[in-house]
Amino acid sequence: MNHEKALNIVNKSNFFVFRLDNSRFILFLSVIIAGLLSSCTASSRLLNFPFDPGGRSLNSPGAELKPQIADRYIVFISDRRGRQDVYLFDALEQRLVDLPGLNSLDAIADDPSVSEDGRYIVFTANRQGKSGIYLYDRELRQLRNLTENIAAEVRNPTISADGSAIAFESSANGQWDIVIYDRAGQAINVPTYIP
Repeated sequence: MNHEKALNIVNKSNFFVFRLDNSRFILFLSVIIAGLLSSCTASSRLLNFPFDPGGRSLNSPGAELKPQIADRYIVFISDRRGRQDVYLFDALEQRLVDLPGLNSLDAIADDPSVSEDGRYIVFTANRQGKSGIYLYDRELRQLRNLTENIAAEVRNPTISADGSAIAFESSANGQWDIVIYDRAGQAINVPTYIP
């Protein structure tokens, strides 16, 4: 009995038939490759956002750090005013969105994230050597520290698309754990799977 496995490849117009022993595997390779290549080129396009030397657009002479996108909004950190502040750009209207009460002189902002509707922005800020996760509500123009009661370092916040949940890392247990809060700053209990 011969245990060697022979592989025959037969081209059948738009697909290849692979025969291994008596089993038949059909792979629509040509169609898959053509689809992948066309999807890479047909749907992607380079967006050229305006450059403004005065810092009133998405691109400026300052460093634009850690951009995050949600639907039509791009949130990012920039040092265009000589300090690390949070900025929000509306890609549809091609303009920066005003964020009154968000940025302050005594904080270094980092790691921004925005909800899909652009209403909520979360970010890490360091004030006087202590890190915190801050939530900004554009509609109410309100900034809150969600983690003021955590006696630990926090970092890397992200917000859900609908703005209802914020996940971030905390070192409260002596290691970096992921914690999930609601907008009120209350921990959300996530069901765990125990096999």
